Amino acid sequence: MLLQDSRRMARVRNQQLVTLEEQDRSLWDQGEIAEGLDLVEVALRCGPVGPYQLQAAIAALHAQAKTPDDTDWRQISVLYEKLLELDPSPVIALNQAVAVAMAEGYEEGLKRIDVIASSEALETYHLFYAARADLLRRLNRLHEAASAYRRALALATNRSELDFLARRLKQVEAMMAEENL
Repeated sequence: MLLQDSRRMARVRNQQLVTLEEQDRSLWDQGEIAEGLDLVEVALRCGPVGPYQLQAAIAALHAQAKTPDDTDWRQISVLYEKLLELDPSPVIALNQAVAVAMAEGYEEGLKRIDVIASSEALETYHLFYAARADLLRRLNRLHEAASAYRRALALATNRSELDFLARRLKQVEAMMAEENL
């Protein structure tokens, strides 16, 4: 909880959601991060590792990254794989696919997301489409990204998330317009 809370001040700027990748890390609470990291180390030494320890370890890896490029996505992917063994949830599989995308390449992550799509388990989960759209955008597959952002927008209900998704869709549409010039 401390590690998640440590990023609270950086999550919103000008009343708009800011992705972890785009956050101003100087706003992260270093005291909470230090305390959280100490607690994670203790928790990982307390016997069999369970889902909460794995989730905390993932949060710790994010908190330790001084820049987005410093994030140990390979280790995060491994931790999500272990978490999937304990809890084979499609949401955890989605998170693991994103970590794989960041560690091994966007195409590999997208392949994993498409496998999840075939199960239809996340058919009504807006963050599934948002994650897919983000990878498609990074791959410059803009028409597919726009379609996925539209689906995410149709399913989202939180005002902040709706605004964020609308901004991303607008960015992708602007990129498509530039390509057509």
